[in-house]
Amino acid sequence: MHQSIARRLCLYACMTALPGITLSLGCQQLKSSSIAHHEAMMPIEKGSVIFIHPDGAGPNQWGAARMLHVGPDNDLNWDKFPAIALYRGHLGDNLTGTSNAGATIHATGVKVDHDAFGRSRGGPAGTKLLDEQGKPISVALQAMSRGLPVGLVQTGIAPEPGTACFVTDVKLRNEFDEITRQLVEGGVAVHFCGGERFFLPEGVQGRFGPGSRKDNLNLIDRAKELGYEIVYTSDELKNLMASRTPGKPIKVLGIFARDHTFNDQSEETLREQGLPLFVPTAPDVGEMTEAALAILSDYNRRFLLVVEEEGSDNFGNKNNATGVLESLRRADRAMGVALDYIEKNPKTLVMTTADSDAGGMQVYGYDLREDAKPVEKVPDRDANGAPVDGIDGASTAPFVAAPDRAGKRLPFGIVWASRDDVAGGILVRAAGLNHQHVRGSFDNTKIAELIRETLISE
Repeated sequence: MHQSIARRLCLYACMTALPGITLSLGCQQLKSSSIAHHEAMMPIEKGSVIFIHPDGAGPNQWGAARMLHVGPDNDLNWDKFPAIALYRGHLGDNLTGTSNAGATIHATGVKVDHDAFGRSRGGPAGTKLLDEQGKPISVALQAMSRGLPVGLVQTGIAPEPGTACFVTDVKLRNEFDEITRQLVEGGVAVHFCGGERFFLPEGVQGRFGPGSRKDNLNLIDRAKELGYEIVYTSDELKNLMASRTPGKPIKVLGIFARDHTFNDQSEETLREQGLPLFVPTAPDVGEMTEAALAILSDYNRRFLLVVEEEGSDNFGNKNNATGVLESLRRADRAMGVALDYIEKNPKTLVMTTADSDAGGMQVYGYDLREDAKPVEKVPDRDANGAPVDGIDGASTAPFVAAPDRAGKRLPFGIVWASRDDVAGGILVRAAGLNHQHVRGSFDNTKIAELIRETLISE
């Protein structure tokens, strides 16, 4: 058969999916090309973007959270996002993501190395990520250069990379003082975080304790000079939101703890020290998200809001199952806030993903006994030697899921694969404007691409 005729028949078979047609490699390539062309033709509308990053959380973590908080037959807000894609999170030099490199890729769309923080890689060899005109390619910095407001919500310390990499760049991840300085000077409209000690000089007393900066800079004073209103607690944030004039733009810096707004230790350590999972006076990530959206909306322009629940990652790295599940309950509330927002403001894209799987947590279910009483406690380790957690760590009572559709509440434990971040089966989910572009296999560089095309590109 003539090659051009065979090619046309193959294309016809690909396009019409005729039964009984066996696709050759060439036809598969044509089909893939056709799909890619179709996706390229899908229009991208302009609007605001909310990017929510529950750090370290894959579908295994979300599955456990669903079982515990709403039951295996019900939906979390995370389940309600209509678009879903498989996240490819490899880095330039590593198959497993790091928080700083993952955030840099999310912010810029450039595949960087594992030690990058807003740059191509860590150390003196790293270069700034610039466009052809020599300007930063971070979507947040590009937005602000066009007069669009940006907000950062972070439950960890201010220099946590999941949000900080969107507006800062340094040679080393542990340059906390410099990262915090760049954050204050960076010009975001609203910034909620922990880490007060990085805002104050060493020995200077703050709301939550003494500062730790070595350069004698008082960044809280500097923030006030730049026009920020400062709040320190959930109550102060509520009072500010109640007293503000809707439609009148303001700049707000919320600093809600000396370090993280959570205590990222194992269950056993928290029990010994009498510490709660989260700082009681700090707003949760849902409250922060709700306030940030109200503040950004007052600017009456397209905006970018980057939200990170850091507890889901840090507790996972400590193998604290209760901490992870509480962090995800809070992150899910933030997603509910975002979904409610797009109901009233449909010109908004909400996208959520993680960059790795913290601890590789898995659910292990236990059968109900004949007397319908759950097992008394989980073992320290499973038969393969992996650590097992119950509601308060090893050798404690199992978690009990919320009722299923039959009304049963089934017990389970959490089994851990690691104390590090692993590659995991991470998902990207989306709702609202342009959500149809989140589909199939979604490289981590596409996060920035979709944010840029929705928010900035003309």
